[in-house]
Amino acid sequence: MLAHPAVEAAVGSTSRPRLRPMMTRTDLRGTRPSLRELRDVLPRAEVDIDAALEAVRPICADVQRRGEVALRELSERFDKVIPEHVRVPAERLKAALATLPADLRAALEEAIRRARLVHADQRRVDTTTTVAPGGTVTERWVPVERVGLYVPGGLAVYPSSVVMNVVPAQLAGVGSIAVASPPQRENAEGFAGYPNVTILATCALLGVDEVYAVGGAQAVAMFAYGVADLCEPVALVTGPGNVYVTAAKRLLQGVVGIDAEAGPTEIAVLADDSADPEHVAADLLSQAEHDPLAAAVLVTDSQELADAVEAAVRRRVAEAKHGERMLRALSGTQSRIVLVDDVDAGLDVVNAYAAEHLEIQTRDADAVAERVRNAGAIFVGGFAPVSLGDYAAGSNHVLPTAGTAAHASGLSVQSFLRGIHVVRYDRAALAEVAPHVVALAQAEDLPGHGEAVTARFGGSLP
Repeated sequence: MLAHPAVEAAVGSTSRPRLRPMMTRTDLRGTRPSLRELRDVLPRAEVDIDAALEAVRPICADVQRRGEVALRELSERFDKVIPEHVRVPAERLKAALATLPADLRAALEEAIRRARLVHADQRRVDTTTTVAPGGTVTERWVPVERVGLYVPGGLAVYPSSVVMNVVPAQLAGVGSIAVASPPQRENAEGFAGYPNVTILATCALLGVDEVYAVGGAQAVAMFAYGVADLCEPVALVTGPGNVYVTAAKRLLQGVVGIDAEAGPTEIAVLADDSADPEHVAADLLSQAEHDPLAAAVLVTDSQELADAVEAAVRRRVAEAKHGERMLRALSGTQSRIVLVDDVDAGLDVVNAYAAEHLEIQTRDADAVAERVRNAGAIFVGGFAPVSLGDYAAGSNHVLPTAGTAAHASGLSVQSFLRGIHVVRYDRAALAEVAPHVVALAQAEDLPGHGEAVTARFGGSLP
């Protein structure tokens, strides 16, 4: 993958970036753009799903046709390793848990505990409504029977994503849970060809024993179609992934349910001059660290804060482990500083943008946050950074991206449940409403619908 031109200019021949101002500025002061205009000036990273679809189509077909043989060949092709066992043996999961450092285990256990607290309160209860004497409608909440949870393993590995996928599925009552994550050529001793050892350990910690060393589009295809003598089909696939995982979800939606089409991560920060520029800079960089396509957007009514944040960003990038990756993200068209007249105008911007993660760092941040309508998750005040939500706030970090937060929610217990209406009417209750059913059936020129009612009363209205 070629470097972004801004990176090549800044990095030169050294491994540590030589920095210059990198974040584009958009000055909206003195204007009040429409929703359409705001969306035009707040572009997202360019991700060509259509091109990826053409790449994943033969991969998915190959998995459907040749099963485990195809999975092994695709692992060799894309991951440069063939797992000894595509399904991770139970003893490897136990061994991975045994290798987990005590501090990391404690951190994961606390993240799991907090996630369970929050997600337990999302569980639904069945409700029955009496519509008329003798006529009721019950809404039953039924978990999907089997799910496939995808955990990425590209530029970074994400044991936290295991927690975020597994906990709501378990609390929803899903009976069969499978996890897939790419095999790693370089891994802890004894685990080469399996998913990252920390991911395996997290699965073990959560009691998940069906884990596959399969990555990318082929993992989605395995879950969707099933593989003989290896993996039964699932009803739903959840979890983030790269553009090829997203393309496979789009291709196979209908064969299998999906949670969402995840795009590159995003952070937007709405801040005024009360915000600490070091905190804002650190938070923008925390998400830019994920991916060169990550979006980092600051919306502020303070020119002084914007200048201070950019200075802090430049300094921090120069010292960061993943500085080049951050620089590419911040230099992209998807990242920018937006200057506005006041916090009200800033709210218009962030509601139009509908960020995956939105931080509110303003005076009276709680009141400002109450006015946000579109965001995957909102982080309120100076001590609620996005990285808290990534790991241990108790909230879920699998969130809508690319503006879909305007109509979609993050992963939750509800994602794994289906509401089923159960209708019970006795003869008297049906007789009472029969004329209305027949009238509506006639209006829609569907007389058979009406006859299905009158047949119960000798062929005429009661």
